[in-house]
Amino acid sequence: MAKQAVKTDSRPLTEEGDFLQIKAVDHVHFYVGNAKHAMYYWWKAYGFTPVAYSGLETGNREFASYVLESGQARFIVSAPYSPSSPLASHHMVHGDGVKVIALEVEDVEKAWKETTSRGGKSAWTPREESDDHGIYRTSAIHTYGETLHVFVDRSDYNGPFAPTYRAITDKQAESAGIAAVDHIVGNVQLGKMNQWVDFYHQVMGFRLLRHFDDKDISTEYSALMSKVVQNGNGRVKFPINEPADGKRKSQIEEYLDYYLTPGAQHVALITGNILETVEKLRRNGVEFLRVPDTYYEILPDRIGKIDEDYKAIQELGILVDRDDEGYLLQIFTRPIQDRPTMFIEVIQRHGSQSFGKGNFKALFESIELEQQRRGNL
Repeated sequence: MAKQAVKTDSRPLTEEGDFLQIKAVDHVHFYVGNAKHAMYYWWKAYGFTPVAYSGLETGNREFASYVLESGQARFIVSAPYSPSSPLASHHMVHGDGVKVIALEVEDVEKAWKETTSRGGKSAWTPREESDDHGIYRTSAIHTYGETLHVFVDRSDYNGPFAPTYRAITDKQAESAGIAAVDHIVGNVQLGKMNQWVDFYHQVMGFRLLRHFDDKDISTEYSALMSKVVQNGNGRVKFPINEPADGKRKSQIEEYLDYYLTPGAQHVALITGNILETVEKLRRNGVEFLRVPDTYYEILPDRIGKIDEDYKAIQELGILVDRDDEGYLLQIFTRPIQDRPTMFIEVIQRHGSQSFGKGNFKALFESIELEQQRRGNL
C-alpha cells in the first residue's frame, strides 16, 4: 500500500492555521514517585484543591492518581503501583516531571487525523472511555522527548475528571489566587529548537509569537535561545528553549543532564494579584529565586508607573517588565523536586503579552548562582 502523503503548507511562521480549534490547556499530568505526597504539596503549598482520585479503590490497578484544580488550572499527579509499570520507567529516568500536556478540542478524531497526516507521531488513536457520567474522548501524539499532547473532548462527560476517577469532597484548599496556565516551556537539545517550532507550526497549526536569541538571554558565562509559538485563540503558548554556546554550562544543559531527554522546563501560572499570591506561597514554604537588590534600584525609571507598590515588589523579589502593550510581573521558584529540572513561574499581566525580556539577564544570573551552588555551572 502506498505511503500516505504528509500534508504541508506554505504559511509564514507568523500565521497560524488553527485547524485544531484548540480551546485551552485541559490539564497538565505529572508522573511522580509518590502521588499522595505530590497531591499534598500542590494542595498545601500552591492552594490547589484536590477534586478527584483514581486508584485501587476505583478499579485502577496500574497507578494512584489525584486531580487538583485552582481556577481553570488543572494538575494531575500519578504514581505507579508496580516497578514494571511504564510510569515507573518514566520516573526512574526523569524523576518527577510532566508527561502529558492535554489540550481541549471539540473533536479528538479530527485533531488526531489532522496532526498525524501532517507528520505527527501517534501515541494512541481516538478512543472512548465511559461510565455512569458519560463518554470521555481522547487521542494523543508525541512531542519533544517523551512528552505527549493528549487531545481531550469532555463535552459528553460530566464526572469529576474521567472514568475510574471518583470525586474528592473532604479536602478544601486555601486558594493562593492561581487562575490558569499561562504558558508551558519546553527544553530541547542544541540545534533542535527550529525543528520543534516547525512541528508546532506545520503539525499543530500554531504561529511564531516571539523570538529571543543569545543576545537577549545571556550572561558572561552562558546563554540560551527561545522561540514562542501560540495557538489560534492565544490561550495556549509554548516557548521552546535550546542552549547556546557559552563559556560554561547553561540552565538548559543542566536540565537535559538531569532529565536526560527534552521535556517541560516550567509551567507558568497566571494570577490576578501577584503580590497576594506570592505572599501566600512564601508562607506555605514555596522557595523562589532571588535577583540581586541592585535590580530594583533602576526599576522605577525603567518601568514607569504601575499599579503595584515598588517596595512590596522588592520585598517579595518580583520582577517587572514593560512592552508596547503594557507590563507584566513575574517570579520563578527553585526546582520543585530534588533534581534541578522543573520549576514554576507565577505571572500577572497588565496588557503585556510578552515574557519578560528585560528580566532575562537578571534572572539568568540568579539561576547561574543556583547552578554554582549545585556544582553544575
